[in-house]
Amino acid sequence: MSSHHHGQEHYGEPGHNNKRGLGIALIVTFGIMLLEFIGGLVTNSLALLSDSGHMLSDVSSLALSLLAITVAAKPPSLRKTFGYQRFEILAALFNAITLFVISGFIIVEAFKRFQQPQAVDSISMMAIAFVGMLANIISAVALLKQGDVQENINMRSAYLHVIGDALSSVGAIVAGVLMQFYSWYLVDPIVSMLVAVVISKGAWKVAKQALHILMEGVPLNMDASQIKSDLAAISGVSEVHELRVWSLTSGCNALSCHLVAEAAADGQNILMQATNTIREKFKIQQAAIQIETSDYQCMQKLI
Repeated sequence: MSSHHHGQEHYGEPGHNNKRGLGIALIVTFGIMLLEFIGGLVTNSLALLSDSGHMLSDVSSLALSLLAITVAAKPPSLRKTFGYQRFEILAALFNAITLFVISGFIIVEAFKRFQQPQAVDSISMMAIAFVGMLANIISAVALLKQGDVQENINMRSAYLHVIGDALSSVGAIVAGVLMQFYSWYLVDPIVSMLVAVVISKGAWKVAKQALHILMEGVPLNMDASQIKSDLAAISGVSEVHELRVWSLTSGCNALSCHLVAEAAADGQNILMQATNTIREKFKIQQAAIQIETSDYQCMQKLI
């Protein structure tokens, strides 16, 4: 004989603040992109048009992150029994990949500049970089204040896009000053490569965590052996097996396991204690626990 318990379902509960923060960042970034595009057409500035194209990639990334939160809120169905929460993880992985691509492009262009240093219109460069920096600072503050960039991997990937651009703008301003007053044109590719390395480092952390979640890895802040030990310590439990611990999405963890009860043990009491341990100590929201007897185990082995 066996009994089951399923934890409370909390599908699709993305924070309203995350959507608000992304919305503010998206509006600001789109506005600056449009301003630079129109300014580039009016002034015939290739630099402005190029930067507006770069801002377009940020608009796309922020829009994807916002879409991911909206899609993740959809309730589960008989076809998608876990809902759509993993869409946020897929969006984060895609954003990390685009950051790698952008970093690679920057490094390739930097090597070309090393081989053939070019004179740069430092005044225009600093002006464009300053406008971009202000926009990215506003967006970064909005994401920090309104969103959860620490726990939510989707929000963090969007935040990294904004921070990467802000660093690029700061680097461009520093390089512009050095080129304007000292004609050190090699500083442009040097600063660009440093920024690319910083962006790649952040992108790798996001990609690594996203892949860990998609591969059903144990949440990084949890120890499966400790969970197993605590469950085995419950009075009346003789064995813990088939333990599975994973993340559905950022901040939403799940567990399933089989607990073998001693002959004279109260199965319902074991179930209650196990549920409390999982929820209170380990903060796991989704749980499926099966209580088995030793007789049931013997029957299973004979099958």
